[in-house]
Amino acid sequence: MTTIKRFLPYLIAVVASFIAAGIFIAAMDFNPFKAYETILFTSFRTPNGFIQTLLKWIPLTLVALAFTVPLSSGKFNIGAEGQMIVGAIGATAVGIIFTDLPAYLLLPMVIIAGVLAGALWGLIAAWLLYQFNINEILTTVLLNFISFALIDYIATGPWRDPAAGHPTTIPIGAGGFLPMLINNPPLHSGIFLALLVAIGIYFFTNKTTSGYELVATGANPRAAKVHGINIRKMFLFSMVIGAGVAGLAGVIEVSGVHHRLIEGLHSNFPVLGLIIGLIARGKNQAVPFVAFFIAILEVGASAMQRTLMIPVQIVLIMEALILVFILLSDLIRRRQK
Repeated sequence: MTTIKRFLPYLIAVVASFIAAGIFIAAMDFNPFKAYETILFTSFRTPNGFIQTLLKWIPLTLVALAFTVPLSSGKFNIGAEGQMIVGAIGATAVGIIFTDLPAYLLLPMVIIAGVLAGALWGLIAAWLLYQFNINEILTTVLLNFISFALIDYIATGPWRDPAAGHPTTIPIGAGGFLPMLINNPPLHSGIFLALLVAIGIYFFTNKTTSGYELVATGANPRAAKVHGINIRKMFLFSMVIGAGVAGLAGVIEVSGVHHRLIEGLHSNFPVLGLIIGLIARGKNQAVPFVAFFIAILEVGASAMQRTLMIPVQIVLIMEALILVFILLSDLIRRRQK
């Protein structure tokens, strides 16, 4: 009975959002039932649909964790977009500079470089918070804009691909490509990296002393400080870990999908990551499941636009409504107590 009560607000939020979006679809003279059939089942009708869902699930899970890990300590990392971009830049730089290295050397170097680059980008905001108590929301958002300039410079600079009609670099070395699990339709091994990170974060925050201190800091910073936890270090630590995870998302997009740096490779993943983190109510263990549901909606939205000519923005409205209804359910429950 407790489990049913726990999941009931999610179910109500999803149903209510579908009803509300259905009204919009019907008002535009489209069939909402056909739209929902396309949105919900495209991912499972063909192998390609399922693979595309998994490929979206990977970055969505990582950027959502980049938000929820700092949130565990009570901090808001709004900079996953910039951290993902800088991670992709770091991976690309190493992949191009050391292009001739064999895979057993180049691939680990590419992954480590991207994760460290993302973590360093998060460290800037964390250090400003730690040293000068500058709000992390402000600094992470501002760092996003700097990352936009960086990727534009790199993609149009000396490493640019002159044959591309879009800001794009030349490819990284073949040794930096993630191994493929399936070639047709293509699925790279980055899915294992995302799974390992998700599982590792769950065990860290739920099964270790440091993870307990991190969660305790977010739950009640004053009480945590009284019990000897260095909350400022916890803030810094969580921001750096979250940024490193976002950097890994950038690495996987470069090493597993594009094999080069492309301006705009982050797509709308960071924004959806925030939505996923909030729908999951900041719980790291819930993120992979919510991310999979959102990936289904995203793949279905593209198919809906192609086949039914219904604007893809309908799904964005639906995702936002799910979040709104969940937040409203939290508010109602708090007022009833």
